Amino acid sequence: MNATDAINQLRQGQKPEWPAGASTLDFAKSLDNKNDFPRTLRSEFLVPTKAQLKRQTLTDDAQTSAKASSSDDEGIYFCGNSLGLQPKAIREYLDAYLKTWGSIAVGGHFTPIADSPITPYQDLAGECSRRMADIVGASSSEIVAMNTLTINLHLMMASFYKPTEKKHKIMCEWRPFPSDWYAIESQIEWHGLDPKKSMCLVKPDDGYLMTTQNILNLIDQEADELALIMLPGIQYYSGQLLDIPTITAHARKHGITIGWDLAHAAGNVELKLHDWDVDFACWCTYKYMNSGAGAVAGAFVHSKHGDNGPNVGLKGWYGHDKSSRFLMDNKFVPTPGAQGFQCSNPSIVDLTCLAGSLSVFQKTSMADLRSRSLLLTAYAEHLLAQIAARNIKDGDSPFQVISPTDPRFRGAQLSVLLQEDLMEDVSAALEGNGVICDKRKPGIIRVAPVPMYNTFEDVFRFMSILEEALQPKVQAQGQAQNGAAVEARL
Repeated sequence: MNATDAINQLRQGQKPEWPAGASTLDFAKSLDNKNDFPRTLRSEFLVPTKAQLKRQTLTDDAQTSAKASSSDDEGIYFCGNSLGLQPKAIREYLDAYLKTWGSIAVGGHFTPIADSPITPYQDLAGECSRRMADIVGASSSEIVAMNTLTINLHLMMASFYKPTEKKHKIMCEWRPFPSDWYAIESQIEWHGLDPKKSMCLVKPDDGYLMTTQNILNLIDQEADELALIMLPGIQYYSGQLLDIPTITAHARKHGITIGWDLAHAAGNVELKLHDWDVDFACWCTYKYMNSGAGAVAGAFVHSKHGDNGPNVGLKGWYGHDKSSRFLMDNKFVPTPGAQGFQCSNPSIVDLTCLAGSLSVFQKTSMADLRSRSLLLTAYAEHLLAQIAARNIKDGDSPFQVISPTDPRFRGAQLSVLLQEDLMEDVSAALEGNGVICDKRKPGIIRVAPVPMYNTFEDVFRFMSILEEALQPKVQAQGQAQNGAAVEARL
């Protein structure tokens, strides 16, 4: 199989032709060993072994410190859409921070250490912004590393949501992640408005998916009352990648401010926030950016908003321009660009972890990661289709994949909707075999092979475990239905 040709097909929205032997371990390994498309960066990460996944204490090293003797000893981690694996670089970066703090103490804010991977603390947020620029398609001055995702959403809405008596609505999806719903709801309430009247919900018109045309039509219908559009780059439940440039351009046509929650998109798919003319965007860095649980988040503000003087809704000391920040004269001079939206002194531990994780991105590109991801996800989709076909009982498949079939409109995640009574048994079987992927009620297992560290062998092994987990239950269902039919005839 020519992987490069297959990737080109996927980029055009077409499905590749898989060879007859694609559903074998040997084929999966052959893809991992190919040199004609981007290779995995798995060696840059700590991939837990099955023994480590069972860790109960921090002192059980005798059981958990042994390296995997083969891939069979490694866990299968398909949960990068919730928390990315730990890059090995983070330990080096944290060690450097601890040595700096432990030796020159407060001097670490301003004093460069010649052989340190981290900059002085005062410059570290700016360094992280520079390293995120290519990941989200923006200039470093349009990006800021600060706070966490929901706080940044609040800060952006405090600046960009300016409701009037006529234009007061915020357009959002019908079932956003709860934190987004709470943020939008409370911003509306903060202005003394009723969320039931001021939240304009985009509902699916194609199963679980929101079609672009439906969104454009709704913008047309509600344009006179829309003060803000805030949508997800990738919908967390279905894994759908929305058509960000088309929707943004349509908002621009109507003069409506538009922001994007890129929690599941940043580090996952190619983004061009500046070129697409997005007003603002926010993302977390602990999913596909692998910077650790609850890590510092990122935000984008388009350069067209200038120095942000009139736009910074909530001011703070770290938003003050660095050149005069220490004059302490209480005359706020915003840092030009997105970094003018900073409020508090950032956590240097968080920034250190982010800088370490971003150092891995410097060894690749989003174009290469996306190419690899397209083929990984397509392979997973191919195997899932075969499993579904082999396990049909009385015309019913044990699951359906609700993510878009067009590879251009999904990221690394495939959302597998199981029959209701299968979820607990399948989840238990996956966990028992060293597989980590998450559940999202009702009924979804999110399967997310991350191109940075997951392999085609991971995908094959996962599918083998999944099918084995399904078969006993499917057979029992078939036997029960057959028994019921016989009883009915009697």
